[in-house]
Amino acid sequence: MILSIDTSAAVAAALLDDDGAALAAASVPEQRRHAELLAPMISGLLDEVGARPTDVTTVVAGTGPAPFTGLRVGLVTARTFGLARGVPVLGVASLDAIAADAVPALGLGVGDRVLATSDARRKQVYWARYSVTATASTGATAGVARLERTDGYDVGPATDLAGPGGLAEGAAVVGQGTVLYPDALGASDGAPLVPDPVTLARLALDRRAAGEELGTEPLYLRRPDVQVPAPRKRAVAPAEASR
Repeated sequence: MILSIDTSAAVAAALLDDDGAALAAASVPEQRRHAELLAPMISGLLDEVGARPTDVTTVVAGTGPAPFTGLRVGLVTARTFGLARGVPVLGVASLDAIAADAVPALGLGVGDRVLATSDARRKQVYWARYSVTATASTGATAGVARLERTDGYDVGPATDLAGPGGLAEGAAVVGQGTVLYPDALGASDGAPLVPDPVTLARLALDRRAAGEELGTEPLYLRRPDVQVPAPRKRAVAPAEASR
């Protein structure tokens, strides 16, 4: 059984069988109480399918990009669970899951472009641009599309992506940025907005089967808002300064 966790845009978790079939999933659109909500959510999912923590053989975690605190909670939870159970923990970028879901949701085909966005706050978005290389029916395994990332991961104002020559041009734009900045990043009806932990797990299965390394290093892209203050400078007395 696979446990999949993502806290890049919401508090979300899912359980899947070893072939990638979804067994149970839950999501709460929460930006602050990740630590309080995630563990009970996982316990609830296990109870829902009549499973125990010992039934989990693989853990998958979304690696962002996302703000520091929320993303850290999901990754620490995934790593701790994997360490306690002695099972592998696989990391997949959260934006990759949004882009993969865009393929069936918008009827995209091989060669189509996708620009995935998420909320970076400070009037900015995290983003990455992709090209579809396989759909679920044209060669990908685990029932998920394959995409090649052609630009990003990066962070910046949504307006930098819009307009003639911008990365949004000629691409299906998906993710939270389309809701937060509709004037710059218009979205198509049915476009996915947040990462689905089920898709995240299926991407991990597909990439592991292809022999890819799936590290769990977080994609923060910028320093956390809260930092340790620099040491205060010692005042210099006038007599000392004149020496």
